[in-house]
Amino acid sequence: MEFKQEPNRIYLEDGEGKTIAEVTFPEIYAGTVNVNHTFVDDSLRGQGIAGKLMEELTQKLRAENKKAVLTCSYAVKWFEKNTEYADLVKKV
Repeated sequence: MEFKQEPNRIYLEDGEGKTIAEVTFPEIYAGTVNVNHTFVDDSLRGQGIAGKLMEELTQKLRAENKKAVLTCSYAVKWFEKNTEYADLVKKV
């Protein structure tokens, strides 16, 4: 499984180019993004794909020295469970 990346999006496509999983995180100001949306197609549910998207996101945030504001409910829960990434969350 190979995720694709754009400046404010990490995603997975099926063989026909349809997005079947994604996390979006537009930059809201310099050095800070808003993790505002996580989606996983029903065909992939229960396989840990959303968690893998979050892991890819944390790697990208660390590499780019950015922080995240969390408005996506899944992202909020994931970061609460995975406290080793708490330093990436910007408190508002």
